[in-house]
Amino acid sequence: MFKTNEYFDGKVKSIAFQTETLPATIGVMAVGDYVFNTADKETMTVVSGSLTIKLAGEDTSTRYSTGESFEVPKDSSFDVTVNEETAYLCLYG
Repeated sequence: MFKTNEYFDGKVKSIAFQTETLPATIGVMAVGDYVFNTADKETMTVVSGSLTIKLAGEDTSTRYSTGESFEVPKDSSFDVTVNEETAYLCLYG
């Protein structure tokens, strides 16, 4: 059914579930800086708020706001800066 996840001393929390086609998580991030590693390709959509993302191997960061999405390759990592509490949806695969 659902699985809850908590990272970075509770500053990032999510609920995992299965969509019709892909596994997914919906979650929230508190203000802060985080580094995430990926095992699968991830497509993240900002539901509310904004995220500043720096993908592994890139020199610049990009800000994504409500309704915008970005992709992270499998077996990679990305840096996240959160300047306001933010909700997101992440699809895996």
